Amino acid sequence: MGPEDAVIDKVVRALPSAVGRGGEQFRLGIGDDAAILKQARGLDWVVSCDAFLEGVHFLSRTHPASSVGYKSLARATSDLAAMGAEPRFFLLTLALPAKQTVRWLDDFLWGMARAAHELGIRLLGGDTTSNDKVSLNVTVIGQIAGGRMLTRSGARPGDLIYVSGRLGAAKLGLDLVLIGLGRSRAYHPFTQQHLYPRIQVNLGRWLSLNRIASSAIDISDGFSTDLNRLIRAAGVGAIIQSERIPKTAVPSKVATRLERSLDPLEMALHGGDDYELLFTVPSGRAKRLSSAPGRQKLTCIGEVTQSRRILLVGKSGKTRPLKPRGWDSFRD
Repeated sequence: MGPEDAVIDKVVRALPSAVGRGGEQFRLGIGDDAAILKQARGLDWVVSCDAFLEGVHFLSRTHPASSVGYKSLARATSDLAAMGAEPRFFLLTLALPAKQTVRWLDDFLWGMARAAHELGIRLLGGDTTSNDKVSLNVTVIGQIAGGRMLTRSGARPGDLIYVSGRLGAAKLGLDLVLIGLGRSRAYHPFTQQHLYPRIQVNLGRWLSLNRIASSAIDISDGFSTDLNRLIRAAGVGAIIQSERIPKTAVPSKVATRLERSLDPLEMALHGGDDYELLFTVPSGRAKRLSSAPGRQKLTCIGEVTQSRRILLVGKSGKTRPLKPRGWDSFRD
């Protein structure tokens, strides 16, 4: 067995995998040139892919390898959650330096396996190669009841706008990781949403199966940016109440360690990497959210309007345009 085959064998043994012939939903898994999925009657396949690159999305010197493994799979699967799909399989393309095929790879696979078990998703195949930096591409495959997918384009004037969870936690975690505290137990509560994000699969599936949401998107690049995408896709507008946005508090000891003050509203609006769901609901269906998974963490923050503008209403009642200022990999 050559070095590359040894890496492949290590990956297959470490991760929940679909191997060989047969299975409830696959005819042929890992071990051939390609995998074969069975066509499911009454269900649609949902497919997405996501890149995760050293120097762009993470830094090896500050981010634990287990976090790289966990997050690379979780963030790709968040796209399935935003569509209301149930995760089933994933494909992994992994390029890394030869020196990182032992301890670093073991920790990486431990983190990815943890995510795979939590999300109920199995490895179906992929590719490996050597590279001077770690480079990942994850393709995720999910299932959804025919015609019940959530999309970005369904919002209509009068719909209410909701978010799950608190926004800004991942930005706070990133700031702490960048000063070398990603492995510190003392700051563990503040770094987890950045390092090991919780993905809203159950909420997305519930919204889809019960036909509650008119549109949805996951908050990956920042609330302001992803709200802009959601609203633009529907050709409508929005008005957001800043006081209603669930924000992440910044403890004084954290601010002191970062040696600067942080604005919870700015982090919530533009921080990104939270992987919460942003979705719209016709007002007549809003009461049904009382049965939603994690209903205590759902917050109505605004309303869809006919105008094509997105306005943010401040505490004093003054409004201002909300521009997309989240993550953009091509921004100078």
